[in-house]
Amino acid sequence: MKLGVVFPQTEIGADPAACRDFAQAAEELGYAHLLAFDHVLGADPAAHTLTGPYTHESMFHEPMVLFGWLAALTERIEFVTGILILPQRQTALVAKQAAEVDILSGGRLRLGIGVGWNQVEYRALNEDFTNRGKRSEEQIALLRRLWTEDLVTFEGRWHEVRDAGINPLPVQRPIPIWIGGHAEATIERIGRIGDGWFPLVTPSDKTAARIERLRDYARAAGRDPAAIGIESWLRYAKRGEVAGPESWQADIDFWQGVDASHLTVNTMDAGLRGAGAHIEAMRRVKESVDL
Repeated sequence: MKLGVVFPQTEIGADPAACRDFAQAAEELGYAHLLAFDHVLGADPAAHTLTGPYTHESMFHEPMVLFGWLAALTERIEFVTGILILPQRQTALVAKQAAEVDILSGGRLRLGIGVGWNQVEYRALNEDFTNRGKRSEEQIALLRRLWTEDLVTFEGRWHEVRDAGINPLPVQRPIPIWIGGHAEATIERIGRIGDGWFPLVTPSDKTAARIERLRDYARAAGRDPAAIGIESWLRYAKRGEVAGPESWQADIDFWQGVDASHLTVNTMDAGLRGAGAHIEAMRRVKESVDL
């Protein structure tokens, strides 16, 4: 099981040097991947009813630009969007941006996608919030063709491409597409067309059962369940308190027990501020657990 780390962008600030230091420290410590969240816009909770944890006060770097820059500052670490809110973005543009990051990093991009929760953000980006799940399936199909074919002709319900393509194509053809979420429709979709799953849930019997359902969906689609990756978070803190080595190891043991392929240390929500504090936290986890 590969161990990565969340890029704690809402807590280390906008200083480019802090972003560089965190990414380079993660690579030096031996973390396999760096995962970044995505939001284009934050909304004011005083003006909107929000169902997610982030507002206009939460800071987010644009992940494709961030990864393109960090690709020049690192050598080995994989870059993961966890997740990019795909249906609020133009599909061909995502294909172009992701291909460019993959080229500049030497094939180190894994594209995690999801449907999001922020209706305000969708509205501002001129995309439909109500059909985002089904539309994402068509986007995945088009992305894979744009990454593997010089010229694409595609006519779907929401997309039309006539004898056109991106140039240059990515190193990985296609770039792996992982899907985040835990709704039943999402689990079925991953079993049928996803390269991997971000469960976004905690270790439990219910989680183990969901993983088995994912594998059943894969078999029903004629796929090898073992070919679908699974990645969850290892929380540095729980309920605002540092969880500690015993808790971290228990989570690792659970995810190993269900044959997860990746685990990502999340040092956010522990009262840490600045890159140095987050670097020390991820160092502590790396030195405290047994994989």
